[in-house]
Amino acid sequence: MDDEWRRGRRAFRRASWANVLGNVVKIAVEGAVGIAFGSVALLADAAHSLADLVASFVVLVWGGRSFDEPDETHPHGHERIEPLTALFVGAIIALLGLNLLYESVHGLVSGTDVRYSPLLLAALSFAILDMYLVYWYTVRVNATLDSIALTALAKDCLNDIYTSVAVVVGVVGVLLGQPLLDPLAGGFVSLLVVYQGYEIGRENVDYLVGAAPPAEKRREITRALRAHEEVEGVHDLTVFYHGPVLEVEVHVEVDGDMPFREAHDLETELAAELRGLEDVGDAHVHLDPSGMGEWKDRIDRI
Repeated sequence: MDDEWRRGRRAFRRASWANVLGNVVKIAVEGAVGIAFGSVALLADAAHSLADLVASFVVLVWGGRSFDEPDETHPHGHERIEPLTALFVGAIIALLGLNLLYESVHGLVSGTDVRYSPLLLAALSFAILDMYLVYWYTVRVNATLDSIALTALAKDCLNDIYTSVAVVVGVVGVLLGQPLLDPLAGGFVSLLVVYQGYEIGRENVDYLVGAAPPAEKRREITRALRAHEEVEGVHDLTVFYHGPVLEVEVHVEVDGDMPFREAHDLETELAAELRGLEDVGDAHVHLDPSGMGEWKDRIDRI
């Protein structure tokens, strides 16, 4: 494993630990204050962070495996571990959101015993600052790693800030003599949590099942190939996700009389250029003599 991969793994682990510790502190503060004053919304926010803690711990344990080099058991590398980890994060978040929604509805129906205290707002202010610092650090580290697992954690941190602001509304409602605003805020938080889990899961399912990218990506790859003066045609282009990166398989038409060594060099050059495109992890280029009819009637010809 080279130095760059080692640095990447260390940076990934630091960002993961920052999320773990940030959530531990937030849970402790919000949970203690929420229990002391009976705030459903504050406890919902703390419980949300409990799911975040599980998710960030899973990323810490599993996500780092994506930096392992290919081996005999995983010849294409370990990149799919990252979307699998992120999918787990999304599932945990969505399930907890549904549970919090149930608790909020129960609070609306049965009423709540929440009591106002300045400590409620103090705890929320601390939680917002805590999550902002974790978000800032995660994004800063991920600027060079471009990890989808860290991206999921960063989105979760940002969502935590929004949900904490919603809880502030509920606490202010208690201050103004409208205690039902507390479970209402809790319900709003719950819906955001469920949506966040769904979005993370939806995105990473595509990575795991080998879905195709948007059509514009295929057009970009085709344009890059046709830009070479030796390329006379492109067909049988297949582009799909292999984990968080794209894999490209394509047949390229060239002059049938091109010397073998020159054709080999061109094939290598084309594959290297495709691998240099954004989001492309690997590319396999097959050269065909132009003018052959074996593929002319295919409906997927480009």
